[in-house]
Amino acid sequence: MKKMPFIILGLLAMNLLSAQEIPHAKSVIEIWIWGGPSQLETFDPKPDAPKEYNNSLKAIPTNVPGIQISEMLPKLARQADKYAIIRSMTHRHNGHETASYLMQTGREPGSGKVFPAIGAIVAMYKGKDYKGDLPPYVILTKPKGRFAEEGFLGEKYKPLVTGGSPNAAKFSVDGITPPGNLSKADIDLRFSMMQKFDTFGKAAKNTIPELLEFDSAGKTAKKKMSGSAAQVFDLSQEPDAVRDLYGRNDFGQSCLVARRLVQAGVPYITINAQGWDSHKKHFEVMKNKTAEMDQAVAALLLDLKEKGLLDTTIVWWSGEFGKTPKILWDAPWNGGRNHYAKCFSAMIAGGGFKGGKVIGESDSVAGTVVSRPVAPQDLLGSILERCGIDPDSKFPAFTGVDAPLLPKESAAGRLREIYPDSPTGGNK
Repeated sequence: MKKMPFIILGLLAMNLLSAQEIPHAKSVIEIWIWGGPSQLETFDPKPDAPKEYNNSLKAIPTNVPGIQISEMLPKLARQADKYAIIRSMTHRHNGHETASYLMQTGREPGSGKVFPAIGAIVAMYKGKDYKGDLPPYVILTKPKGRFAEEGFLGEKYKPLVTGGSPNAAKFSVDGITPPGNLSKADIDLRFSMMQKFDTFGKAAKNTIPELLEFDSAGKTAKKKMSGSAAQVFDLSQEPDAVRDLYGRNDFGQSCLVARRLVQAGVPYITINAQGWDSHKKHFEVMKNKTAEMDQAVAALLLDLKEKGLLDTTIVWWSGEFGKTPKILWDAPWNGGRNHYAKCFSAMIAGGGFKGGKVIGESDSVAGTVVSRPVAPQDLLGSILERCGIDPDSKFPAFTGVDAPLLPKESAAGRLREIYPDSPTGGNK
């Protein structure tokens, strides 16, 4: 009996050690559902609600006992052990611009400053250790366009927006793949000719600092056009079976490119999934959108897991808000839903977050948070913590801004029920 306390202490020590040994996330994939996904047709179905709320859609069981999601997501239902569902996201902005800013920065608009989005913050800290040829923050494939995501951090942390279509025969990334699909020999020849004729630059670059920057920019551009960076976007290197697994559409192939960017060490990747602002004929739109998303995100989680990347890659899925619980059947909506920020859903996986969990609860029609409200800064702060970045620390001195990276967490707190205490050691 005297040995029992030592056994208990030993077990506690082992638990603490195992928690601290969980590595920081190396990369983040943000799946931004632009326009606001309906919580009822995704992760918070209400099959027992009246038809004017659920349109008779059913809930289906997942591979985690007790957790159900919409019947529109059958493939993700088989991957529920890999992600956590947040059913109690909430804020007060129903406009795209203000809601997007809040969900990306954790801050209310109107401060007089444009604070950086979470992607720029992660790029600033994680970019210090990133040695790749691409910028540390990449957006596939179109900008969100709601605000300058680098904020007051400046151009250095502005995301690279790829443009192009990853589902095309050859993914021509704006600013990466050169116009006309020039060969490596063509690129080398053109850079060589440029250097031969640049007599002024050769003579003055040691006395004019700006010319050194210009020269460095040229070398960087050459790497991006013909080096390893360009290869990341070449999906012809992937087997047809893998491309088919993700879905042969822009969103599906963007998810595949995101996995390749993670393998290349890029710290932050956003997939800007458009077309979800379904005010009119909502269910016709959702039939296609949820099918693409279900296939691609399920494939991404499975692929990351099989390649040993999920434990160090955070995948988070959300829009700026959700959709109104009650369906608008009258003209001009004809079965539509509008913007709704009071109660909506998000999903998070990987990077040390525990899968097979549900956080928070909504009422019988997914219109009001019943328990465990989650504010935008709670979600973003949790992501930063799992990246090894202290959200309560202040912005670096070069910004001239005396403020923490994120506002103080809400009374309900960050999502620590689904991730262990992060290892100490300051911002990484």
